[in-house]
Amino acid sequence: MNTLTTTTVSKGGEFLIKESNPFETFTPEDFNEEQQMVKDMCIQFLHTEVLPVVDRIDKLEPGLMPLLMEKAGEQGLLGASTPEEFGGLGRDFITATLVNEGLGGGFSFSVAIAAHTGIGTLPILYFGTDEQKKKYIPKLTSGEWKGSYGLTEPNSGSDALSAKTTAVLSEDGKHYILNGQKCWITNGGFADVYTVFAKIDGEKFTAFIIDRNTEGFTLGAEEHKMGIKGSSTVQLYFQDCKVPVENLLGEAGKGHVIAFNILNIGRLKLCAAALGGAKMALDATITYANTREQFKTAIANFGAIKHKLAECATRIWVSESALYRTSKWIDDKETELSAAGKTYAEAHLAAAEEYAIECAMLKVDGSEVLDFIVDEGVQIHGGNGFSDEYMISRAYRDSRINRIYEGTNEINRLLTVDMMIKRAMKGKLDLMGAAMAVSKELMSIPDFGSEDETPFAVEKKAVAQMKKAILMVAGAAVQKLMMGLSDEQEILMNIADMAIATFNAESALLRLIKMSDKQGEATVSIQKDMTQVYLNDAVDAVNKAGKEAINAFADGDEQRMMLLGLKRFTKMAPFNSKEARRRIAAHLCAEGKYSL
Repeated sequence: MNTLTTTTVSKGGEFLIKESNPFETFTPEDFNEEQQMVKDMCIQFLHTEVLPVVDRIDKLEPGLMPLLMEKAGEQGLLGASTPEEFGGLGRDFITATLVNEGLGGGFSFSVAIAAHTGIGTLPILYFGTDEQKKKYIPKLTSGEWKGSYGLTEPNSGSDALSAKTTAVLSEDGKHYILNGQKCWITNGGFADVYTVFAKIDGEKFTAFIIDRNTEGFTLGAEEHKMGIKGSSTVQLYFQDCKVPVENLLGEAGKGHVIAFNILNIGRLKLCAAALGGAKMALDATITYANTREQFKTAIANFGAIKHKLAECATRIWVSESALYRTSKWIDDKETELSAAGKTYAEAHLAAAEEYAIECAMLKVDGSEVLDFIVDEGVQIHGGNGFSDEYMISRAYRDSRINRIYEGTNEINRLLTVDMMIKRAMKGKLDLMGAAMAVSKELMSIPDFGSEDETPFAVEKKAVAQMKKAILMVAGAAVQKLMMGLSDEQEILMNIADMAIATFNAESALLRLIKMSDKQGEATVSIQKDMTQVYLNDAVDAVNKAGKEAINAFADGDEQRMMLLGLKRFTKMAPFNSKEARRRIAAHLCAEGKYSL
C-alpha cells in the first residue's frame, strides 16, 4: 500500500507526504553557465584576495576586512540578488546561494560577508521605506558602507523577544531614546549601519536603523573567541542614544516579523557557506592523505582513511543535493509571487517563509556536516592537524560557531517539528490524514505482491517507508501528548532527526535518478555508491530516533505495535558499504580533490 502520491512539491513540508518527481527536481548539474561563472568568480576571489592574507585577517589588522569587502562589492558579490535599481546584479535566488557557497571557504571573511549581505542588508531591503532603501541599500551593495545587526543581549539569546533594550519617544517627537546593550555583534567593530531591536516603552519589540556616529551609541572592545578570530565581534551600548523617528524600520511592535523572517533566509545561506567550507577542508585533507606516507605508503591507501574520506564526500554530496533542491523551490516561489503582483520584498519574504521548515533542517545539516568534515580532517592530519601551520586547524576552530548562530541546532530541530504541526493544525499540510493512512496500513496484512524491478525501486521504497515511520511516530505523539508535546523536547528532536535524514536521502536519490537518466547508470556509479551509503545509514538513524521517541511516550500493546511498525518501515537489504566507500575514496584520491 503506497500512501504517497507523485507531484512537484510546491508547499513547505510537503515532501513528507508526497513523492517528488526527479525530473522536476533541481540539482547542481542544472546550474546554467552564468550561475557556474558566478560561483567560479567567488572561489577565484577567495584564492587571490582572501586566503593569502588569512593570518592578517585573524589578527584583526585594522582596515583589512573592510577593504576586502569593498573589493567584493566592486565585483558585485555583495548584491547578487539585490535589484539593479539599488546597484545590485538582480540575479535569482540560486545565484545568490551559489555566492554564499563560493565564498564559504574564506574563514572569518565568509562570516563577515554573510552577515553584511544577509542580516546587515536584508532587513532594510525588505522592510525599509523607499527613502530608507534609497539612502542605505546602494552603499551597502557597493561595500562603501558595511552592515551589522543587533539582536542578541547578555540575557536573551534563543529567547530573543525577552530583550531588555528600551526605546522611548522624545518629548519633541523627533527621536527614539534607546538604552541597553547588545552582544556578539558580527561586523560590529567596523560597520557603518546597524539594524537594532528594542522595545518601545518596554513593550513593543521594534527594529531601528542606527548609524555609526549616532549620539549615545558606543562600541565595546573586540571579543576574544575560540574561532573566527578575524571576524569583528563587539558589544553595542546605548546610553540615551538618539535615533531619528524616520529610522524606525518596519512597524512599531512588529520587530519579531523582521527578526524571524530574516533568519529563514540566513539559515539556508549558512548551509551554503558551510558547504563551501566543507569542500575546501576536504580538498586539503585529500591532498594530505595522498602525500603523507606512513609504513612506506600514502595513508590514503589505508582502509580507515578511505572510510573517512568517503564519508566526508558522501555527506557533502547529499547536503548539496538538499540545499539546491530547496533553493529552486524558493526561487520558483519568488517568481510565482512576483508574477501575481507581489512586491520584491513581499515575494522574497513569503517564499522564504513557505520553506522555513526546509531552511531549519538545512541549517542543522549543513553546520553538522562541516563540523564532521573538519573533525575528520584534523584526525587524518594526525598531530599536524593540531598545528596552526595547517589550514585544517583554523577550519576546525572556525566551524564550531555554525551550530550556535542563526538559532542553535537544538532550536532549529524544535522549530522543524513545531512548524510542521502548526501547518497541519491550520490545514496547510495534511499530516494527520497521511498519518492515519499509515496507521491503517499497520493494521492490514503486508502486501507480498510482485517486487518492483524498475531502476532504483528499492531505494525509492526505502525513502517512502522512512516517511511512513515519521508519520507513524509523529502522528501518535501528537495524539497521545496533545498540547504537552511542546514540553517533550527530546521527542521533538527525535522526530526532527528522522525528518532531516529522510529529506536528505530523498534529495540525493532524486539527484541520482535524474543524473542516471541523462548520463547513464555506469557514468554515475560513484554517485550511486554515495546515495546507497547514505541511505543505508539514514534508515538505521530513522530506526534509532524512532525507537527512542516511541519508548518515551508509548507503553504496552501500543508500544509493541509501533515498534513492530518501525521495524517494518526501516528494513534494508544487506549492503556492502565498505566496498562502496572504498570506490568513493579511490575516486577522490585519483582526482586529488572533491570533484563530484
